[in-house]
Amino acid sequence: MECPCGTDLALEDCCGPIISGAKPATTALALMRSRYTAYAQKNAEHVIQTHDPETRDDVDPEATRDWARKTEWLKLEVLDTNAGGETDDTGEVEFIARFRDERGREHNHHERSTFVRHEGRWYYKDGTIQRQTPITRATPKVGRNEPCPCGSGKKYKKCCAIAA
Repeated sequence: MECPCGTDLALEDCCGPIISGAKPATTALALMRSRYTAYAQKNAEHVIQTHDPETRDDVDPEATRDWARKTEWLKLEVLDTNAGGETDDTGEVEFIARFRDERGREHNHHERSTFVRHEGRWYYKDGTIQRQTPITRATPKVGRNEPCPCGSGKKYKKCCAIAA
């Protein structure tokens, strides 16, 4: 079975050993991928256990289990990493996780996650949701009855608006 995290590796060669506890994640990115895979497998226990022990009490285990059960995870896209290597004690991973909710609607979860290493093991500390910057128009909007900006002399609605 291919690993849900999108590496094109088999589950047993990628996130499987981390989720089963057979081996620890060697990097923050490896832990983040295993957490995504655990959600995709509806294994909330791995998600809970890999949360930073210092803040794990803030996690609602039942809400985590419920979200894992009701969500279909579609794709993981890693956008950026900062530190989080085998010799680091902290790291960040920015990603977009695409999922389908219980009503069949698709969503993007865009997050920049912070990871910490305690006693040689990586843990998820927290994350910040990344919002897209709204696109703003560089030029004023052309009204339908205004002259077409192409210079034809026609009204916009009878000229370039037809092609748009």
